[in-house]
Amino acid sequence: MSKKIIMTGGGTAGHVTPNLALLPTLEKDGFSIVYIGSKKGIEREIIQEQTDLPYYAVSSGKLRRYFSFKNFVDPFKILRGYFQAKKIIRREQPDLVFSKGGYVTVPVVFAANKLQVPVVLHESDYTPGLANRLCMPKADKVCVSFEATAKHIEKGKCVVTGSPVREELFSGSREGGLRRAGFSGEKPVLLIMGGSLGAQAVNEAVDAVLDSLLETFDIIHIRGREKLNPQLEGKKGYAQYEYVSEELPDIFAAADLMISRAGANAIFEILALCLPALLIPLPREASRGDQILNAEFFRSKGFSHVLQQSDITPKTMLDAIHALHADADVLRDAMKNSGISNGTQNVIQVIYSVLEK
Repeated sequence: MSKKIIMTGGGTAGHVTPNLALLPTLEKDGFSIVYIGSKKGIEREIIQEQTDLPYYAVSSGKLRRYFSFKNFVDPFKILRGYFQAKKIIRREQPDLVFSKGGYVTVPVVFAANKLQVPVVLHESDYTPGLANRLCMPKADKVCVSFEATAKHIEKGKCVVTGSPVREELFSGSREGGLRRAGFSGEKPVLLIMGGSLGAQAVNEAVDAVLDSLLETFDIIHIRGREKLNPQLEGKKGYAQYEYVSEELPDIFAAADLMISRAGANAIFEILALCLPALLIPLPREASRGDQILNAEFFRSKGFSHVLQQSDITPKTMLDAIHALHADADVLRDAMKNSGISNGTQNVIQVIYSVLEK
């Protein structure tokens, strides 16, 4: 008898890509899968572009830790999403809900719990986000990427699984990536990614030292939606993109070094690919500080270098990139010997264990 899973997660690509990593194995094992996300979030675009999953949109509201007049409106959006999710769950009759996090998951997880549908939740970051904190009491099991995260979770619920990594990322061709970017391969390739929404501060810092960097590196720069720099179009040794999807495995294969934000999914992909990286975490004033903790953990393990956004100047950026280049072999060896595996199969095992109950 076939089983059905509802997946949910959204707000950023980091709340979607681990779901995508689980899909091939679940579908191969005969599961039917539907997705619940928000109406306008990036998850809708990613799921509909990269899969043929049925997609349901529910109302969702942001959960803020600061004062905003929207705080008086958004609880009603969440309540509406709860009733919408209950209706969808009754219609689909899933055997389990898998939640990756983000505000849209709150009404879905609460509705599943009310209807006595088992819930497995995954928390990627070093400390749980607010949405996952609210959902954890309603979950049967909580998968985490870091051992230290367990102290935030009810005893008996937590399973350290690592973070699921998409299998297709390992199938890239260096030659294909160089060809896409128009590079000869004579210089090392520096890949710059600011996350699914881009990182303007990183973009501007790179632009300020671009000519100096191009003396040593060819550069692939994924700048984010509507963040291309027309003044750099056609510049020799520099290829810029808004967003990359199908080409990403080839681009990873072509890269020798990387500059990245420090979202948990991104850094575990970097670890799985053994790609030396300079991590520039989101600062506390723009986040809850989770990326700073993620980045410091990776630095403490000898996997990556870290540069805080507040410390960026043209000199510190250049120095940090050249230091990364000099230490690349050491970092790569540390990642190869880390013993931290792709978490995909671990999460699948947790899903099966909950279904067997």
